[in-house]
Amino acid sequence: MLEMISRRNALRTAMALGLGGAMLATSAGCTAEERPRELAVAGGEAGGFYLEFATLLADLLQRERVAEKAVALTTGGSLENIRRVLAGEATFAVALADAAAQAAASTGNDGGQLVALGKVYQNYVHCIVREDSGIQAFADLAGKTAGVGEVGSGTTLTAGRVIAAAGLSLETAGPGRAVKQVNLGLNQALASLRDGSIDVMIQSGGVPTAPIAAAAQELRVRLLDLSELIPSTRAQSGFFYDRVLIPANSYGNATAVWTVGVANLLLCRRDLTDHIVRQTVELMVEQAQDLVPKSSTGVQFLSPETLINTAGLPLHPAAEAAYRALHG
Repeated sequence: MLEMISRRNALRTAMALGLGGAMLATSAGCTAEERPRELAVAGGEAGGFYLEFATLLADLLQRERVAEKAVALTTGGSLENIRRVLAGEATFAVALADAAAQAAASTGNDGGQLVALGKVYQNYVHCIVREDSGIQAFADLAGKTAGVGEVGSGTTLTAGRVIAAAGLSLETAGPGRAVKQVNLGLNQALASLRDGSIDVMIQSGGVPTAPIAAAAQELRVRLLDLSELIPSTRAQSGFFYDRVLIPANSYGNATAVWTVGVANLLLCRRDLTDHIVRQTVELMVEQAQDLVPKSSTGVQFLSPETLINTAGLPLHPAAEAAYRALHG
């Protein structure tokens, strides 16, 4: 059942695109209510939930005249999105909470430059095999080949951590029993699963993820239960991972399965203009219904109680002030 996400995080990020590239509008560079020429939301792969959400957000920002123009960017996913925001190539980034935490820790957070506008939706780790593969459990993947997401995606990070927690990485399982991890995007992985060049695809996204649902109409698939791996994944990699349910029949006749859930955050730089952040937060809270992708029945976190729970990453100061003004 779809839970509406309270959209509280201020997307007050102004990007003025020049001929040489994108420049973020900072507090020093704009007057109090100056409207930027262009904002960009770094999303994800074509057909994926990230890009669908990013497109809805960009459309809303433009329609409500937060910017003259707002665009969604097709990217490899979380890690690339974070890099683009920090480099000033995008205004906002959709990213997995574990990827955001890793980026903040590995860079020392560039003096606190990476901040959040809110927790926006639940991400579901899909571990998919062909029904005729004989693979019944994650332990059966020893020595098999897995598509683990495109280079630059948060899926690659999460998948590697789950594999390590299962004792199936090269370091723990040893040669011949380790899962061979290959970087394949969503559509590439589906094609490879279909032709048998990989044994399993691991993909993070909403439920249902449209290209997987479409493929399941012709290719009978099974989703593996990952819930028993959550305690060890949390112990090794942090408390970003929750037990969530993929309902029955989300993908063809596949039965319901418990899996790993990771929250998605909406991120920006700390120097993004305050008034853009405030306006974006107000849109997320007051027009949440316009930010729920039609293809997904997964949990959305666009509510006051959940938007502010950003997995330890600080909120943009203007976002925090906007939430207080809206909800006390």
